[in-house]
This record gives sequence, structure tokens and C-alpha cells, in this order.
Amino acid sequence: MGQAAPVSTNHQEKLERLLELSAEIFADKGYHNTSIRDIARASGVSLAGLYYYFRSKEELLFRIQERLLRTVLDDLRRRLDDVHDPRERLRIFVHSHLRVFAQRRPAMKVLVHEYDSLTGEHREHIRALRHEYMETCLGILRDVRRFCGSGDAVVLRVAAFALFGMMNWTYTWYRPEQDVSVERLAEQLYRLFLGGFLRSGDAGRHLDRCAEPLGPGDAPWRS
Repeated sequence: MGQAAPVSTNHQEKLERLLELSAEIFADKGYHNTSIRDIARASGVSLAGLYYYFRSKEELLFRIQERLLRTVLDDLRRRLDDVHDPRERLRIFVHSHLRVFAQRRPAMKVLVHEYDSLTGEHREHIRALRHEYMETCLGILRDVRRFCGSGDAVVLRVAAFALFGMMNWTYTWYRPEQDVSVERLAEQLYRLFLGGFLRSGDAGRHLDRCAEPLGPGDAPWRS
């Protein structure tokens, strides 16, 4: 019994490496242009070894997307715990999303581009996770609007998809080695979005009160 833990740890570490490598290959070549043999050659794992971890190429794609979404959701829940100011909750949402996705850019690209490659239960499971994440975003935006008294000028679903569009497509251009830090990037996108969100319709008069900085100690990821 005492030797079971190291075996389990080794199994998990190997699984994580396979998921990361497969995400890189799918992101580079595309899911449909990649074969299990491509994964085997790149990883140095036999086909039989790969099928020990994944029953099919689609299950591998599913596991990449599930892993990323669960990481984002778990990180967000932890950071939102006991935070009540809607502006700060929105800031945390943006920072959490961009930090995780910057760390796992290949998986982010796979999630954005290869959702439609999933079928059946795999697709439904990922759809449910995406829905949970979207509902969290909508709830935060609803609270920000209520707090700032901005009325109903912006359809929340439109605002939410606009926010995700700003964040998700950073993988196409963001280079941490030559651009700003991910923390500064997140802060700037947060302010750009919040300013546009609050200025829509009759909400512009509320911007100065609601978008002002919360203070040096209030933002957990200031650079």
C-alpha cells in the first residue's frame, strides 16, 4: 500500500505531459490533421501506451478542453471567495482568465477552435462547463450594472461575448516577452471593457464613480 502513491503520481504527471504536448500539436496542425501516430511519435509513447490513457483521439481532445475549463473555473471560484464588490469581482474574472490562458496558450487555441470537433457526451460535457463559466460572467456583469446604476442599455449576453472576444483572441497577438506583463494586459483589458460597458446608453455619467481605481491594496494582481 505504501508504494501506491508514487505510481499514482507518476501516472498523473505522465498524463499531464501528454495533454500539454497534444494541445501543442493540435494547436499547430489542427485536430483533424493530427493522427494518434503523430502524438505517439512526438511523445515517444507507443500507440498501446496512448490508448492506455485515452480510448480515442476525440477523448484526448475532450480531456484537453475539460482540463483547461476546470482549471479556469477552480481558480476563479477560489479568487472570488469572500469578494463582494462587483467591480473587483469583474477585475478578478478578467485577471484569472488571462493568467490561466496565458500559461496554457496552446490549450486555449484548441478550446477556441476545436469545440465543434467534439461529439456526443464529450460535446455536452464541455458545453455544460462553458455554460457554467458564461453564467458566472453574466452574474458578475449584472451586479456591476446594478451597482453602477447603468440601466439596461447593454444586453448582457452581448457584453459577455464581447468580453470573451477581447480575452480569448489574445493568443493570436500577445507575446509576453515583448508586450506588457499578463497582469498589466489584464488590467488594461478590464478597464477598456468596463469603460465601454458603462458608457453605453445613459451610463456614461456613472463611469467616473464606478470605474475609478479601488486603491493600491484592493487589486490583487497589480504589477
